[in-house]
Amino acid sequence: MMKDKKVLIVDDNALNRKVFENIIRHNYLFDTAENGLIALEKLRIDHFDIILMDIQMPKLDGISTLKAIKEESLSSSPIIAVSAYSDQSDRDYFLATGFDEFIAKPIKPKHLLETIEQQLHDPSPTTVPLGDMEVEEDNTIELDEGIVKRLLKYNTPENIREVYLDFIEEAEELTSDIKKIIDEKNYPAIGEKLHIIKGNSGTLGANRIYHYSAFFEKNIKNSNFENISKDYLKLKRMLDNFRVYFGEQKII
Repeated sequence: MMKDKKVLIVDDNALNRKVFENIIRHNYLFDTAENGLIALEKLRIDHFDIILMDIQMPKLDGISTLKAIKEESLSSSPIIAVSAYSDQSDRDYFLATGFDEFIAKPIKPKHLLETIEQQLHDPSPTTVPLGDMEVEEDNTIELDEGIVKRLLKYNTPENIREVYLDFIEEAEELTSDIKKIIDEKNYPAIGEKLHIIKGNSGTLGANRIYHYSAFFEKNIKNSNFENISKDYLKLKRMLDNFRVYFGEQKII
């Protein structure tokens, strides 16, 4: 336990922040920032032993925030980039920009804690096998109960259940936003919504939603809008099914 060490969690997504908090709260003190600008304000008035920095954020993204921290000499503590990525070159890029380490979304609690501890003791990048960079879950499984059990190791059933319910509500709001964007025919804007759903569902082990939102997001990035209404309806149906499943299974 290192309760004397303080972590700054920088992420624009409230659910992501809550997951981080539930994982680290028994080991570390922490504070949160909703974007890079708020993170800079907090770093000007307080000391943090390590910083978890989301890459994609409004107002000031993770790389720009890192640059500002270095230019103003606000912190010499390790700064860990947090984002979804697919290969070694992406990780190498973040390390080259000045981050001390990289953690991939979806977050694995054990890996997060090990990375924080390693950076506090030996702040140098570790070698990550390429196989660890991808989620290799069975997308026929509605919910990975192994991930639920790992999350429960770090917090109470009540708190973790609240995280899942928050995920469902936020994902439903995001799919409603996607429907409005489709109606407006502003298709590229859908990618940002899907990115959030993909990251959160992966972290929480909602496998079918994770894999389909990743597929949907890839279509948007490739400007493949031919089946966009069908993709939206299928994703919405998956969320409806997950809500029912989660309520019926009483896993937590």
